[in-house]
Amino acid sequence: MIKDVVFNGEAGRLEGKYYQCEERGAPVALILHPHPLHGGTMNNEIVYNLFHIFVRQKFSVLRFNFRGIGKSSGIFDQGVGELLDAADALDWLEANNPEASGCWIGGFAFGSWIALQLLMRRPEISGFVCVSPSVEAYDFSFLSSCPIRGIIVQGSDDKVTSEQLVYKLYETLDKQRNSDVEYGLIYGAGHFFQEKMSTFRDVVNNYISAHVMRKYIPNKKAKRDRRRRQNAVLKFS
Repeated sequence: MIKDVVFNGEAGRLEGKYYQCEERGAPVALILHPHPLHGGTMNNEIVYNLFHIFVRQKFSVLRFNFRGIGKSSGIFDQGVGELLDAADALDWLEANNPEASGCWIGGFAFGSWIALQLLMRRPEISGFVCVSPSVEAYDFSFLSSCPIRGIIVQGSDDKVTSEQLVYKLYETLDKQRNSDVEYGLIYGAGHFFQEKMSTFRDVVNNYISAHVMRKYIPNKKAKRDRRRRQNAVLKFS
């Protein structure tokens, strides 16, 4: 059952939606929403769908409003305070699931930027799903090394976030030793994936399922030459 929750953050109370899996030792997942000043909330359609994908995969899952959004206290803090909010949310999630067998994080746009910063600070995070990371607005150089597996999902027709720049971020990660990051390119999808939401759900669901069930076989590495990359990255339509 999904329930409303309120927990303490650095700036005051934070409101969220929480699903508690009944299976003992179920993994946990934290989902982060897009930019608070551009209409981002925990009820964003991408965030909502990520939440329910993890629910179906038998995770205990939390999504919440950053400070200043909905019933959450505080005001927007340019990402600094929002990273603290995410850390407080993860603390709450882990405190309610002390026997969790794994920990994943997901985010959309601005939420991806926060999610990737958090995973670099929290070694218990074992997987990530980042959707249309805001590479044009924020610096991702802190990912000079990425310690865990994950997938970057991007639409080919995104008019908000440059697909070319998102792919360059993926390439940077893919060049690292022992990299286990994939790039899921959904052809015909815009920033919000409205016309490709079913494909989006399938891509994320299959990726999580493969890793959680330990049946994943690594795909061929992406080509360094962008002219040939369509034969190497994960393509969906």
